[in-house]
Amino acid sequence: MNEDIKKIKISAIITAAGSGSRMASKIPKQFLKINGVSIIERTIRKFFSIDIIDEIIVIVRKEELDFYDKLTKKYNKKIKIAIGGNTREKSTYNGLLKTDANSDIIICHDGVRPFVTKEIILEAVKNMKDYNAVIVGVPVKDTIKSIREDKTIAFTPARKYLYQAQTPQVFKRDVILDAYKKCFTEDIQVTDDSSLMEIIGEKVKIIDGSYSNIKITTKEDLVFGEIIAKSEDELENRNRI
Repeated sequence: MNEDIKKIKISAIITAAGSGSRMASKIPKQFLKINGVSIIERTIRKFFSIDIIDEIIVIVRKEELDFYDKLTKKYNKKIKIAIGGNTREKSTYNGLLKTDANSDIIICHDGVRPFVTKEIILEAVKNMKDYNAVIVGVPVKDTIKSIREDKTIAFTPARKYLYQAQTPQVFKRDVILDAYKKCFTEDIQVTDDSSLMEIIGEKVKIIDGSYSNIKITTKEDLVFGEIIAKSEDELENRNRI
């Protein structure tokens, strides 16, 4: 481990306040189990296992607080709970306000992206030495079409320059806070935090993630997730022997 990384204070924000409407499940998607373990716990324990992460802020819906009782007791050494807002921007900002004021680096991660690896998280943090913003992503596999409102093709961007953004996304705390203040002042809406960095003129570094680092959004994702989880758990069990 790089000694410089050990000296900085790191907070991880895990967002789990979405409605999950696309899953069409009575149980919030983050609490669905994959190979016997809930999605949100799988995500939390990835970050909990990394010593250099000082605290984990989980952003939840107010009506789901009871679901987190056992998790906060199990991982109480590091976990704080923040209540989500009525937009993704407000939810993340609520989480930011819960982070330690002395934190240097903020890691933002989707609560329903449980298969991120420790190696990817640490690689993203290491790259913060030269940037104020680093995100994880993978090259797109398909040809992407940009369309007009009538669903005719406007143009086809060159695939070699296209990446599919994932999380974690890592930022200097003061920079992401300033970006969010601008977001609310100018009523800016974005689909990921790195877009705010682009808006305020920050250069964002992208590093390679993994095609296994899927975001579980639909029932089809659950099928793939079950396969990944079984493989991951089997490897972990073998390493314990």
